[in-house]
Amino acid sequence: MSVVPRTPKLLTAACVAVLLSVAGAGLAAPASGATTAPAAEQSARLPGFNATGVYDIYQSNATVRVDFSQNAEGRLFGSVRSGNTVGNVREGSVDGQQIYFVIAWSHGPVGRYTGKRGPDGRLSGTTYDLTNPSSQATWRTEQRF
Repeated sequence: MSVVPRTPKLLTAACVAVLLSVAGAGLAAPASGATTAPAAEQSARLPGFNATGVYDIYQSNATVRVDFSQNAEGRLFGSVRSGNTVGNVREGSVDGQQIYFVIAWSHGPVGRYTGKRGPDGRLSGTTYDLTNPSSQATWRTEQRF
């Protein structure tokens, strides 16, 4: 018959307490409702404005009429027209005060637009043709967001 030594429960509890005090708060469970990212970081990921609507984008080389819709996460959808040429938003989003979208035009070019919302509420930025990157333009809106 073998005898297994028993460790008193009080001694075991004391050892656990010492280990937790040495490890510090790094082992503590997060408080309920705690988030993994700071609040400022999370709000920067949310759309700071809604780009939904039908309005003109004045490029340095053309005028583009957009018809955008935006979901709660900031994704952009829609269509565009410039003269007799039409296009669709291939991808796009609003993130904080930034806007980004890619337009696939019916005659072949694919325009990548980046911009931001200024203090006056208007959007402005640059665009270039992904199929011909040397073709670039600036753009702006009169519409306020």
